[in-house]
Amino acid sequence: MDNGEERTPELKTLQQKVEYMVEKTFPGQKISGRVFANLVKERGGSLSHSYFSNILAGKVTHPSEDILRALGLGFGVDWRFFKEESEVVDDVVAGLQFLAKRRTGEISGVAGRGLDDNGLPPELLKFALSLLEDAKAGKSTGKNADGGEPESEAEPEPGP
Repeated sequence: MDNGEERTPELKTLQQKVEYMVEKTFPGQKISGRVFANLVKERGGSLSHSYFSNILAGKVTHPSEDILRALGLGFGVDWRFFKEESEVVDDVVAGLQFLAKRRTGEISGVAGRGLDDNGLPPELLKFALSLLEDAKAGKSTGKNADGGEPESEAEPEPGP
């Protein structure tokens, strides 16, 4: 996009999903199958480096749930992200976009009450991102986020 916004990528195949996760999890790094397999092992899973390389090459398209779980461990995301027609793809992408905006300073902080160990729910992340987008749109057009004209700072009181 022209304004620097990140468009949600099309993530339909296992290869597309894994490539996306490599790019977002290890930005600017070249991750070998061996390094990733060791990371999965450190986190309690099992995945051979050659199998991971075959996934990246598009040679593996329908792995077992155990392999999907290993990918989830390695990338630190819900393993269902890698399933076909996954419902969690949008949630993971929204979370990664949120973290990227946090890293760049576009979002300076978020306070949540009553959060559990899982952190912010995906719906809240999407909502926060939508508020940020609305605020940006308002700044660039000179209008409020709801599309209305900005109110003047002080209006004179009518005289007696």
